[in-house]
Amino acid sequence: MVNIIWMLMAVIGIVYAMFNGTMDEVNKALFKGADDAVMLVISLVSVLVFWLGMMRIAEASGLLNVLARLFRPIVTKLFPDIPENHPAMGYILSNISANLFGLGNAATPMGIKAMEEMKKISQSEEASRSMITFLAINTSSVTLIPTMVIGIRMKYDSIAPTEIVGTTIIATCISTLGAILVDRFFYSVRSRRDTR
Repeated sequence: MVNIIWMLMAVIGIVYAMFNGTMDEVNKALFKGADDAVMLVISLVSVLVFWLGMMRIAEASGLLNVLARLFRPIVTKLFPDIPENHPAMGYILSNISANLFGLGNAATPMGIKAMEEMKKISQSEEASRSMITFLAINTSSVTLIPTMVIGIRMKYDSIAPTEIVGTTIIATCISTLGAILVDRFFYSVRSRRDTR
């Protein structure tokens, strides 16, 4: 549905520009936007590669295992219907660890694998309680180091590209706590409705 909306917006904009006589400006904006996008992606590659390398070092040094052990008691409480040693739990912990370092791109494959494993547990086409909780937590994700935002700020010559770290930690902690509370509230409402 969203793809259709975007396509309609683009088509309507181009048709309006043709009738309004501003097609030259649209062409310039299209090419400038494409040029800016390519340059931004190229400049962000170095930042992403650096932090993915740091993630590999953290994994090899055992730091990710320490983080996984640290978060395991919390995660088992959030996902009570997943057995403790199930592969889904490992993928969830890896996803959370990657999101802590602001590596959403690296966290995505682990999140997909976690969802696949949770689907095997529920054996249903509907989203299970754990899948909904995981989606809420993954969307809000606590971030300690917002690597992509820092990279964008560096690209545009920010004087202090890392000054957002403190506010990012506070904002993502609040958003994650809010996501968990809303998830638990709707789960309790649904449970009460189902028991009637």
